[in-house]
This record gives sequence, structure tokens and C-alpha cells, in this order.
Amino acid sequence: MTVPEFIEKLKAQQMAAQQAAQQQAAQQEQAQQQPITPGPPNPAAVALAAFLKGQDLKMRTCILNGQRKDMFKVKRALRAIESPAYAKARSKNPLLPEITDRASLENCFKLLPLSLLALRVSKVDPHEGHDHAPGAHKTKRVKGLWTVKIEQQQECREDLHFVWLYEGSQLKQKLYAAGALAIIFAIVLFPLWPMKMRLGVWYLSMGMLGLIGLFFVMAIFRLILFAITMFAVPPGLWLYPNLFEDVGFFDSFRPLWGWQEEKKKKKKSKASGSANAGATMAAMTGQPAPASATTSNAVPQMSTSAPKQRNLAPRVEEVFDNE
Repeated sequence: MTVPEFIEKLKAQQMAAQQAAQQQAAQQEQAQQQPITPGPPNPAAVALAAFLKGQDLKMRTCILNGQRKDMFKVKRALRAIESPAYAKARSKNPLLPEITDRASLENCFKLLPLSLLALRVSKVDPHEGHDHAPGAHKTKRVKGLWTVKIEQQQECREDLHFVWLYEGSQLKQKLYAAGALAIIFAIVLFPLWPMKMRLGVWYLSMGMLGLIGLFFVMAIFRLILFAITMFAVPPGLWLYPNLFEDVGFFDSFRPLWGWQEEKKKKKKSKASGSANAGATMAAMTGQPAPASATTSNAVPQMSTSAPKQRNLAPRVEEVFDNE
């Protein structure tokens, strides 16, 4: 083989390798951008969703179409599929797909969006597309609570987020619904209850009303006690100081009493702290310290000394100007 023939052979091999790489990249892009068509869920996908639901995927709550949904990251789902727990679960449930390499791992995860059990989402602005004036919507947003939308193209990258549409077994919800219907039906049939049961319900209702009345009496008494002690022994004494605080039921009655917290000292300490911080910053930067405004009750005094006489004689420059 001559040198020109060897060079032509190398060029042909290089061209064939480039064409193969381009075809492989096109196939991967088509596989990643595979559209989702509605259809019955795959039994293997349902088994995979049930397994992942029981794993710790560090799910977050998001808002999808005005409803709260559980959101997870793809990399955590892939780690759960590669874990020994998945192999143990697969030995008990043969419907779970077998994982041999990276491609089989991604194909296993893609069963979820193909069966509409979990779909890829992205974060959006909840006021996007609204004709709001600047600053018109001043609603408090919960930190970490995303508003998301479903993406058209479903991909399998570790940095993407998916939302669960699979709710699992509905047995508990059905049992709760049946229990609620039974309670409502029993209340409707109250006139048909035996006399002893109706009498017991009457005593129970009277006891509940007595407890509610006692609660209101205690609230009024603690307010009167605070008003008296606020003038007698300032700053005032509260009976059950945590009664209306955002605490548990038992914590509302602990401690039995407590003094009113003073807020003026806190404000003074904050003001002194800000003044000290300003002086420290001025010393570090070499600039004069910020001026502080103070008020006093001293009455301004007027000067009683003799007024100074002004020299009204024209100067040389003024004479020339007048001329």
C-alpha cells in the first residue's frame, strides 16, 4: 500500500467515525425530546413509582395549577434506583426493571413520565402574564415554595425536577370517606337513638358549654387582674401569659403567671447599639460620625447685648459703580 492510499484510508475512517457520532447524537436528542402521550400506566412504572414513594427523595412542596404537589430531583431518584434497597425490592417484585448500566437506569426512570406518574416541571413566576401594575401584588411568598409548570419535553438529567402525579393506594382516603359518611348518617338519625344515648349526649354538650364559658370567664378575669397590677405593681401581672400565644394546648397553661415584658428597654438597647455601630464605622473609615438628633426641655434664650452698628458709609467700589 502506497502512502497516498494509506492517507485516503485514514480519511475514510475518520469520516465514518464522524458520521457515526452524528447519528448517535441525533438519536440521543430524539430520545430525550420524546413527547408524552396519554395512555394506561405501565405495571412496571406503577411498581417503580410505589418503590420511589417509599424512599427518602427529600421532596419539596410546590404549587402546580393551584394545587400543592410533591417535587423531587432526578438525581435522588436515580440514586434510589441504584441502591441495594432497589435490588432487594426487585427480588420480591419482578415487575421492577433490571438495572445493568447507565442507559438501562435512565430508561427505567423514563417509565414514570411515559405513564404520566411523574412529569418534569420548571419554576415560573406566579404573576407571569398578568396585567399587574408595578407593585400591585404584594403577597407574601413562602420561602422555598415554588410555582411550577409542566414542560413539554421530558428529559432525564440529574439537575431537573419532577412532580409526583401518582398518589399511591387510595384505600386510606376511601376509609376516611366511609367513616365521615357513617358519622353524618348517625347524626341525622339522632331522634332514633335510645333515650340513654341521647341523655348522655345532652350531658356531654352541657359539659362542653360549661368549659367554654369557664374559658371566657378566665380570659376576662386575667384582663382585669392585669389592669389592676399594671398600676399597683408595674409592669403588670398576667395569669397564664401564654394563653393566646401560638403554642400547644398544654403549653398555653404554662407557666401559671408571668410579668408583662417591657418593650422600651429593647428599643433603647437597639438605638444605643446602632449609635455605637455608626461610631465604630466612622472610626474605621476615617469619616465623621453621623450626627444624632437630641431633644431637650431647655428654653432658648435671647441675647440682650447691645446691637452692633453697621458701617453704612459707601466704599470706593460702590461709588464707582454708582457713577
